[in-house]
Amino acid sequence: MSSWNEGRRPITIAILAMGGEGGGVLADWIVDVGERSGYYAQNTSVAGVAQRTGATVYYVEMYPGGEPHEADVRREPVLSLFPTPGEVDVVIASELMEAGRAIQRGFSTPDRTTLIASTNRVYSMDEKLALGDGRVDSNTLLEAAHAGARKFIGADFMQLALDAHSVISAALFGALAGSGALPFARETFEEAIRAAGKGVDASLAAFALGVEAAQRPAPEPIAATPAGSGPVPITIGKRPIDPAEEAAAVAERRRVEVAATDPASLVGPRLQAQAARIAADFPAPARSMLLHGAVRTAVFQNPAYSDRYLDRVARLAAVESGDTARLTTEAARHVALWMCYQDTIQVAQQKIRRRRIEGVRAEAKAAPGQLMNVREYLHPQVEEIADTLPTPLGRWVARSAWFGRVVGRLTRNGIVVNTTGIIGFTLLWAMAMFRPIRPRSLRFGREQTAIDQWLGQALAAAPIDYDLACEIVECQRVLKGYGETHHHSVESFTRLMTAADSLVGRADAAGTLAGLRSAALADEDGVALEQALLAISTAPEPAPAA
Repeated sequence: MSSWNEGRRPITIAILAMGGEGGGVLADWIVDVGERSGYYAQNTSVAGVAQRTGATVYYVEMYPGGEPHEADVRREPVLSLFPTPGEVDVVIASELMEAGRAIQRGFSTPDRTTLIASTNRVYSMDEKLALGDGRVDSNTLLEAAHAGARKFIGADFMQLALDAHSVISAALFGALAGSGALPFARETFEEAIRAAGKGVDASLAAFALGVEAAQRPAPEPIAATPAGSGPVPITIGKRPIDPAEEAAAVAERRRVEVAATDPASLVGPRLQAQAARIAADFPAPARSMLLHGAVRTAVFQNPAYSDRYLDRVARLAAVESGDTARLTTEAARHVALWMCYQDTIQVAQQKIRRRRIEGVRAEAKAAPGQLMNVREYLHPQVEEIADTLPTPLGRWVARSAWFGRVVGRLTRNGIVVNTTGIIGFTLLWAMAMFRPIRPRSLRFGREQTAIDQWLGQALAAAPIDYDLACEIVECQRVLKGYGETHHHSVESFTRLMTAADSLVGRADAAGTLAGLRSAALADEDGVALEQALLAISTAPEPAPAA
């Protein structure tokens, strides 16, 4: 005697989403679709905070309904509360890293799973906290998505949702409907959205875009371009690129070409002299970076500061010997970054910029005329205050125990400033107005001295070992953050410069310094750098460079 459920299995769906992305709503919609189609359906969720303080796995099981056999004791199926690795039919990921995590955990498998993933990135805490570039390569994630699923459906569903003024869950719901992974008609999915009764029109628009995206091939990893083979073609695997995306790429490429030949056409009248100097005195491969650096330093201080920036880079350009002008280009990048260090004046200036406030409004989806408050959490330290003051006063403040106790008492719990309020904006504006006196501040003098010493060391190495000089310039990447983080980074940078002096003349000098820099960026407390320096000191010294 056969039972009514013989040969049947539930449809299993795992949704990996972060807080605020509507993962619970998406799970509810899927349950509604199943129940409308005569299925038993249930959803559960398991919250997690290991990835980005909010990643949650929502799990849905749907079992086909039917008349039970008279011999069956149970009239309804018992559905699982958690996904089982290797037994998930559909995985939906709201971000590319979440797709990688689903594959790593065994939820998505090549023999069974339809993987639907948004190709946008929301960087994890580990990626953000890395002292260097800690980002996971998106190409690696795409390769895993193609290899780890029976069928991979990928698109930037976050952007599709934004285009429809909706949330990503609606676009992913459309992709699920368009994937064909579930035996339900599109109309049933749309009925579930309407039944929810909230943001129906926008959700349906995002749903439709998701359905269309599911019909297109998923993006393929971009193959690495061999060195010297020219620019990367404007394609993303087998997916036809969006016309607007292509136009932006072409415009950027054209801007770089113009910067190499006519930089003055890309800046305002206050920087015309600097742009003309860049075109006349510097190698073409470095001009685009120099133009960015000139603008950055002018915004940080003034055009005269940009002249000082160009004077510094010109010292290294004078000893340039590489066809690609690597030394000049890296100097153009890292000298600008160091000269535009983060002090309280710079922080205040950035927080009240019109573009920044407009960006916050756009991100918050504030309607025209809608009031919006932006509150900043600040925790000023005595050192930051002292560094902003004129040098004699700053030194006194830094040594004053009484001043330190007062500041500690006032700021021990931090300060909240409303940037969009009159008092808060005025406070930040007044702080930004200290910019004209910055050249007389305690930190300004200290930073300029350190910059000149660093460049002097690179200049001394350049005639002996061009690659080592480039690596010395790139060591600026180690300088990070503020407070204790900045102190640690300065200590690591100092040790790198000491090591660089001892490496001059060695055949492996450039590679060794690059390895030490990577070690310095591996952790904040300098343990990896200490071990790398110890390994070098105990290793046999290689033959001198020819």
